[in-house]
Amino acid sequence: MSLALGSVADDYTGASDLANTLSKGGLRTVQTIGIPADDLDLAGVEAVVVALKSRSIPAAEAVVRTRAAEAWLRGRGAAHVLFKICSTFDSTDAGNIGPVLDALRGEAGEAIALVTPAFPETGRTVYQGNLFVGAMPLNESPLKDHPLNPMRDANLVRVLGRQSASPVGLVDFATVAKGPDAVAACLDALAAEGIGAAIADAVVEADLETLGTAALGHRVSVGASGLGLGLARALVATGRAAAPDSAADLGAPVGGLSACLAGSCSQATLGQITAAEALMPVRRLDPERMLVGEAETEAEIAAVLAWAGEHVGAGPVLIASSAEPETVRALQARHGGDRVGHALEDALARIAEGLVAHGVRRLVVAGGETSGAVVDRLGLKAFRLGPEIAAGVPVLRTMGQGEPMLLALKSGNFGGRDFFSRALDLMR
Repeated sequence: MSLALGSVADDYTGASDLANTLSKGGLRTVQTIGIPADDLDLAGVEAVVVALKSRSIPAAEAVVRTRAAEAWLRGRGAAHVLFKICSTFDSTDAGNIGPVLDALRGEAGEAIALVTPAFPETGRTVYQGNLFVGAMPLNESPLKDHPLNPMRDANLVRVLGRQSASPVGLVDFATVAKGPDAVAACLDALAAEGIGAAIADAVVEADLETLGTAALGHRVSVGASGLGLGLARALVATGRAAAPDSAADLGAPVGGLSACLAGSCSQATLGQITAAEALMPVRRLDPERMLVGEAETEAEIAAVLAWAGEHVGAGPVLIASSAEPETVRALQARHGGDRVGHALEDALARIAEGLVAHGVRRLVVAGGETSGAVVDRLGLKAFRLGPEIAAGVPVLRTMGQGEPMLLALKSGNFGGRDFFSRALDLMR
């Protein structure tokens, strides 16, 4: 077996987003959690997305984990590896995008790597190196307020330049409009000047196909799912991957109880929770109790699980730690940002474990960090792709272990107000 494309994603929801996009783009795709076991059945698979939880850990650790995943993918024949990042370029000046990019580029023996978080389908475009969310520069949009990696600069040439050991250049829109050969020539010229990474403009979907074709001339690239779409279409168009005859069958219905967990504090998720309150019982965690001590945390988790046990037999329930940004900032000021985030993620992961023990087999999780904590706690290893719930969010069916489950892992800002009900409708 030789993979047409490998990818390493820096969080679990982003990995699901990419896997969904590659599948739609024509590649038979599997998502794994961490480096998979060698006995994972990859017969007929053309792309593997290895999901890591490395976006907000120390940069040196992220480099080690990503290089190990890349080596595994190369060992399965992947000639090109995409380092999948968030479409809002979530990172601080210390990384982790720049340090990981530098390491992968060096490992691949490449002088330069193409970089773009653009995904016009989801409203993320790049023009003159500046990242836009809809019509707004990133630093003026609501998405600037990520609790762990707030983004205050829309100019990605500057942002990446503060993280990378090499100078960063730009493949501008006028060059992209001329096609893949022009982009390739621009990358060669920039590399000759000692530039190690190039932010690429992309405003419409056709730009992604241009960039995907150009990127395949190199062994590594960095981008969001939009670049993954361009790579997938380029692989199919050039015959390096065969478009499947039909969508993959997720198999027999899973059944069982269903529940939703929300840890994201994005405006999209907050609106989705409000909409869900009209359809299902909703329980909100008390964040302060998660931060006082272990006894209080245990008592809160036990109370939440007891509440869920009373309601989940009659239909889905939703449990949320999500709060408005000002409330989160106040908690972080009192207790420290890392401590607040980790405490709430751990609590929701422990609640997920309790729900599964109670018979929940269909689980919807909102929030990238929360999804990572839940998947790790449940010990899930790999997924097959099912129908798309919302742009970038597929139904996932567990592979290779125990009783099957269906999951949806959603980045905070994804999906419409009816996301939770729509997800559950598609998870049968």
